[in-house]
Amino acid sequence: MEIFLDNDRPSHPGLPPIDFRAALNDEQFHAVTAEPGPLLVLAGAGSGKTRTLTYRVAYLLSKGVRPAEILLLTFTNKAAKEMLHRVQELTGIEPGRFWGGTFHSIGNRALRIYGDAIGLPKNFTILDADESESLLKQVVETENKLFFKDKTNPKPGPLFSVLSLARNTQKSIVETVERFFPQYDEIKLMLPPFAAAYAEKKRAQSVVDYDDLLELWLDLLVKAPDVAAYFTGRFKHILVDEYQDTNTIQSQIVDALAAHHRVMAVGDDAQCIYSWRGADFENLMTFEDRHPGTVIHRIETNYRSTPQILALANGVLEAQPKGRHFDKELRASRKNSQKPMVVQTIDDREQAEFVLKRTRALIEDEGVSPNEIAILYRSHFHALEVQLAFSRAGIPYQITSGVKFFERQHIKDLIAFVQFVANPRNESAWQRIAILLPKIGEKGAQKIHAAAYDHAKLMQRDFIDALATDDVKTKVAKDAKDEWASFCASLKQVSDVMRTGKPESVVATAIDGWYGDYLKGAYADYIDRLEELKALIGFAGRFDDIAEMLSQISLMNGETSERHVEAPPDTVKLTTVHQSKGLEFDVVFLIGVADGMFPGRRAIEADDVEEERRLFYVAVTRAKNELYLCYPKVATRAGPGGMLLTPSRFITELSPDLYEPLRIKRQFGW
Repeated sequence: MEIFLDNDRPSHPGLPPIDFRAALNDEQFHAVTAEPGPLLVLAGAGSGKTRTLTYRVAYLLSKGVRPAEILLLTFTNKAAKEMLHRVQELTGIEPGRFWGGTFHSIGNRALRIYGDAIGLPKNFTILDADESESLLKQVVETENKLFFKDKTNPKPGPLFSVLSLARNTQKSIVETVERFFPQYDEIKLMLPPFAAAYAEKKRAQSVVDYDDLLELWLDLLVKAPDVAAYFTGRFKHILVDEYQDTNTIQSQIVDALAAHHRVMAVGDDAQCIYSWRGADFENLMTFEDRHPGTVIHRIETNYRSTPQILALANGVLEAQPKGRHFDKELRASRKNSQKPMVVQTIDDREQAEFVLKRTRALIEDEGVSPNEIAILYRSHFHALEVQLAFSRAGIPYQITSGVKFFERQHIKDLIAFVQFVANPRNESAWQRIAILLPKIGEKGAQKIHAAAYDHAKLMQRDFIDALATDDVKTKVAKDAKDEWASFCASLKQVSDVMRTGKPESVVATAIDGWYGDYLKGAYADYIDRLEELKALIGFAGRFDDIAEMLSQISLMNGETSERHVEAPPDTVKLTTVHQSKGLEFDVVFLIGVADGMFPGRRAIEADDVEEERRLFYVAVTRAKNELYLCYPKVATRAGPGGMLLTPSRFITELSPDLYEPLRIKRQFGW
């Protein structure tokens, strides 16, 4: 096979002089100017990681390295463009002369040139997410035509998520299900044949999915030695951003490309928080083993946070198990300020009221921009009460990690289920839940509703009872008939509870019925969504009457939708900690910092809280000036009487000298 070089432009002319010593602190300078070889740069939060990488590229260029000899691997195209744009500002060399981008984009580029070495035509087509799921659906239905008829089995989207995670972690499908998708444990042995058939179908059609861009790139480097030799010879220097987020395949790609060991991996083991996406903590921890002679550089001067916030962050790091992390200590470049506050409240509602009142004071009395205030949380449902409090108070807020609680798909589904039982003439609610059944569209749903209405009126029967009759069942699509009985039975159960029970019992019954089974097959993150649905039970416990609860939800949705349209861009930010990584704010409220909430109950039960601890570290290092760690003594989501909580172990393991307890008085004075 012929190996050829891309048509490179002539070697770059003399670069403008750059005073690296003046532009960088000591730690950054030593990393940027390090001798070629295996380099591991441990860049603490807020320490100038991007600056270090940018100047490293510029430094290599200043030493005569050609742009085409540098490979920059990132996790977003935005990150690659930003870094190469900064390089252009420093050196005048335009981004197009480098190979820089995401692992997937570089994999695609490599496969377009040399894919035929592993039997992949150069004109292969990349399937998008919908196309991949559609092809997988065809394959599964060919292998087992009844698989998708069982509503508790994963639909094509969730099934694809299972197979994708197994591929990226290079774990067996069985092991992947056991660890990440326990709701599918009973069918785990059925899935490997589906994966094999799906792979064969793609090969036959000369198509690849997103994961293939990594798998096949690695195959190319492993199975085509001459191609591997070309790439290792071409790329004299490999730079990897956010190395702690690499999955198994990405790490192996880096190792294969860096056979010459001239690789700089930049990351922070304390910020490895994406195992559920496939990121492998061990990639960074074992980097030295795979690249003998690795020189470690620590960049620990933090330009973001106050010394008091960093002292608490260092306390979090010190609590990690010995030998399972790299030692590091963030050092502040800023002046002293107030200690972080630990705020205990009675329940979720009082926690929300505290956050609301303090936010108002920050904006109205202290001149803090709303855009510089963030409320962070471990899981979406932890923010329910804060959303309600801010909506009622008219304070604009933006949820940067998704949609508002009552606008999430599964929440709206369950509310529609209850709304329909409360008022069977509500055709909007009926439409929303009926089309969740197989092969029932809007027109089919309308026909079923009309038939049930006519039958109930003619026979003077209850509408819910009429749905289960043979006369109505004849209008149900063939594919939905198997589920129809359980669907109607669940509606009947909710109706019976609604006549005599409290609203929280109504919601709990709806969750335990047909919709709970539907949820299991509809979403790969079923367990997290189920937790969010259960938060509705506590919310329902506020009300004595189901009609009042439904009215309040409708009013809140109307108000928040209105405000969402009119809300200025300068708004308070609500986001999960995962989504906040890489961001910074003047003031951070971290809510729900109680055992069972943060760390989560499942992590505690599995005796595996280290990733949760790293997530806590990421949360506290988002704050620049003020940090509030808030937790309720009672979790009202558990229903009337609630559930007693204790402060998070991530707080109790800290020295009390690192924070100030803030006592809430009556009327929320402090």
